[in-house]
Amino acid sequence: MRSALHAPTRRELLLASGVLFAWAYMPKLARAERRDPRFLLIVLRGALDGLATVAPVGDPDWVRLRGDAALTLGGAAPGLALDGFFALNPAMPNLHRLYKAKQATIVHAAATPYRERSHFDGQDVLESGLARPGQTDSGWLNRALATLTADEPVAAQARATFAIGPVTPLVVRGKAQILSWTPPRLPPAGDDTVTRLLDLYAHTDPELARALEERIGIAAIARDGDMSPGRGLAGAGAVRRYFLESAGAAAKFLARSDGPRIGALAFDGWDTHANEGATNGRLAALLGALDGAIAAVESGMGDAWRDTVVAVVTEFGRTARINGTDGTDHGTATVALLAGGALKGGRVVADWPGLAANKLYEGRDLRPTTDLRAVMKGVLRDHLRVSDGALATAVFPDSAAARPTRGLVATA
Repeated sequence: MRSALHAPTRRELLLASGVLFAWAYMPKLARAERRDPRFLLIVLRGALDGLATVAPVGDPDWVRLRGDAALTLGGAAPGLALDGFFALNPAMPNLHRLYKAKQATIVHAAATPYRERSHFDGQDVLESGLARPGQTDSGWLNRALATLTADEPVAAQARATFAIGPVTPLVVRGKAQILSWTPPRLPPAGDDTVTRLLDLYAHTDPELARALEERIGIAAIARDGDMSPGRGLAGAGAVRRYFLESAGAAAKFLARSDGPRIGALAFDGWDTHANEGATNGRLAALLGALDGAIAAVESGMGDAWRDTVVAVVTEFGRTARINGTDGTDHGTATVALLAGGALKGGRVVADWPGLAANKLYEGRDLRPTTDLRAVMKGVLRDHLRVSDGALATAVFPDSAAARPTRGLVATA
């Protein structure tokens, strides 16, 4: 005998709808519970030419400023189109692939609050997170880690940061635990290392700076009178191997289930005063090595790449015009590069200031329109869950006006 059909009561319908509602959100909640964010900061020492890295091919003044050195969408080494206005340097196909997969974001016309052009002071501001140099011996990334509580996604057992290289960067120094590792093979010091040493000693010991400069001149004469820049540069192959080895080690640290979740490394060599070679020379080789390093992190992270953000930053940019030795001098605004599976990528974030003569900063540099601290705040808040209050006071003190950039991270 067939049972009579049962008409569900209002209470039963409400209970059933509640179950369906919970079931519909279970995958999203499960993903949130499994969230295990990783963050890697790569510092480029020497000042990256952001205009040669990501060229504003849609700006009518771009070719006028750079002439034959301007990266365009045509020619022997065409740029990689991004959004119709910007093009990526052709030495970076891996970053371009990630951009197309919405796993890379480029922030243009960005700068720290620093407006002078000293490498030493610029790097101090970049890594300390303060508006002026020489104010602290701790870095913003270490302070960010120290603000996290035990219930944050960065696991308690991984509450440490790591640094790769012969010197621990200021950005990771501080109260939180630091792990360090140095690659067994270091590239020989390049010409820009000497330049930055001169810059440092000019601030701290002018007499030593003059003596060092004299010795550099004598050494150049001893090399058959050849004082051309680049003579002392490390070979492109050695630089690429060092970048790959460092990036591979960083990925191993970050990918471990019981390892640190935050780290930093620094790459030297970006002070391109002469013979810059944006598409077929020194800068192209450096960008290619950086591109390979980003790909090495992606590969080494495995499944953890989906929870990873890599940020590439530098102390300031370079001049909008090419100088008399086919290079660029110290400038102001530049680019910041973001990569990772945790990003809401595939776009260039830029309040473009223009390159007309009356738009340049002090008549020579790309004008900064984005505070780099705001970009890093956006990543730290939405990816690592650092609070707004901690960001404005402990991590980047006195920076309330630089509000976190929204929408950079897909999991926010």
